[in-house]
Amino acid sequence: MKPYLPYLLLLVLMINSCSDKNASNNKATAEKIIKPDRYNVAFLIMDGTYNTELTAPFDIFQHTQYRKNIKAMNVFTVANTLRPITTFEGIKILPDFDYTKRNLPKIDILVIPSAEHHIDTDLEDVVMLSFVKKVDEKALFMTSHCDGAFVLAKTNLLDTVASTTFPGDLDKYQKMFPDLNIKRNSLFVHDGKYITSAGGAKSFEAALYLCEFLYGKEIADSLAKGLVIDWDKNKVPHFIAP
Repeated sequence: MKPYLPYLLLLVLMINSCSDKNASNNKATAEKIIKPDRYNVAFLIMDGTYNTELTAPFDIFQHTQYRKNIKAMNVFTVANTLRPITTFEGIKILPDFDYTKRNLPKIDILVIPSAEHHIDTDLEDVVMLSFVKKVDEKALFMTSHCDGAFVLAKTNLLDTVASTTFPGDLDKYQKMFPDLNIKRNSLFVHDGKYITSAGGAKSFEAALYLCEFLYGKEIADSLAKGLVIDWDKNKVPHFIAP
């Protein structure tokens, strides 16, 4: 028997043990987070994700579970790992699901917060882009905040709809995707099942808009009040496709 074989066998057993543990953790996460008869809302996160574009819509959508007589939202994070990711501002987050695995729950709404490299190297991530396109096949809504729009645009999902992105990156957005219908004077844009926003604090308002679209003004106003947000759709420059 070759002297290294016992060590190799031990390594294989350790890898299998870790895989079983991760699968078990995923199952426990799903059972805890995914409640029946709700919209499943996934937040695509990675190293460099910006806090506000993640936490603003997450807060709005998570609070739907405290409203009565509506189809509330299950909110969870997905990444290409179950290891901690680090946001641009330095917060460590444990993803709920690894989108490279097969045990993801059905996703009704995908949220793409902006990340540090959404305008460059992230657009070369074929696995991530393929995941976004696959989710789009069955999702009810695909949403982005700030430079998250670059990801949707790179997958060609915005080719036939209007969209927007972070104001300071509009020129770069236009140059990179010259055929897009870009709404420069809108802080959020809704066209078909795609909602894009300028990001930052306007991520709150784009999320409130989707809640108003799904649940009506009374629920959206209640969510805004609970987070001390002065919400009035008509006071926010926006574009809604006919």
